[in-house]
Amino acid sequence: MATYLDFESKIESIQEELVSAQAIENIEAVNKYQAELDKEVQKTYGSLSDFQKLQLARHPDRPYALDYIRLLMDDAYEIHGDRAFRDDPAILCYIGWINGQKTMLIGEQKGRGVKNKIKRNFGMPNPEGYRKALRAVKMAEKFDIPVLMLIDTPGAYPGLGAEERGQSEAIAKNLFEFASVKVPMVSVVIGEGGSGGALAIGVADKLAMMRYSVFAVISPEGCSAILWNDPSKVEAATKALKITPNYLLEHGLVDDVLDEPLIGAHRDKERAAEVLKKYFLESVQALRELSEDEMLDQRYKRLTAVGAFSE
Repeated sequence: MATYLDFESKIESIQEELVSAQAIENIEAVNKYQAELDKEVQKTYGSLSDFQKLQLARHPDRPYALDYIRLLMDDAYEIHGDRAFRDDPAILCYIGWINGQKTMLIGEQKGRGVKNKIKRNFGMPNPEGYRKALRAVKMAEKFDIPVLMLIDTPGAYPGLGAEERGQSEAIAKNLFEFASVKVPMVSVVIGEGGSGGALAIGVADKLAMMRYSVFAVISPEGCSAILWNDPSKVEAATKALKITPNYLLEHGLVDDVLDEPLIGAHRDKERAAEVLKKYFLESVQALRELSEDEMLDQRYKRLTAVGAFSE
């Protein structure tokens, strides 16, 4: 059963009427409600606030990394473990084919349902997850396979065990190593990009965001708690942080914003997957036209340009 947010109540009502009309095959009513639905979708999603976009980025029906893997990849084979401690289920590593292009796909997986959320640690990776990602990227480099990384995490896991096993070192090593990997690297924020947990698989030749995604150094909840000590200020914090794609694109922190369906990837997963596939394949083709040195130089300039300003 589909989940609707507060601001989607009118859409939900029209959708229910549309389904009823379709059930009794009333073509006239179907056309009427479909036109109403299209109009309401344009009205509602055409003027979303930053906080509403945050809600969509966290929508429980939003496609996660594993959903995209199933929609995009053929002959997908999962790679497990960091060869040091254990396999971290919050990070997925798959090798397979995307439209005939051999690909290494790495994604953060939140999990759906109580058991899966606990298994995936709510999408918060431990250091062994980031080390598994690095192992998969090094394997891709060895066999000249492009890498696609899907970011979707509230942040790296802050538990005592994670800190004891070197959480910050694992993230820092990924930032360092990914900067010089000699294969095309594309990273896309598909939902929530939280702090170092997102950066650890965000160093790439191309960094893009889906239309309804966020990328932030701290969650709006954390920001409102620190600045105002008031959880009711979450909406104000979301606006102040400027964590939605258009702001980040304007400041040169991301390269592209992907036009997922206006009504959201959670309402049309197949079309969202097509948008993601097209962007990845076109990016790889463009990067393959560069020499190895040109690609690495372009990546270096892109990374070091972040935060630059002039008076």
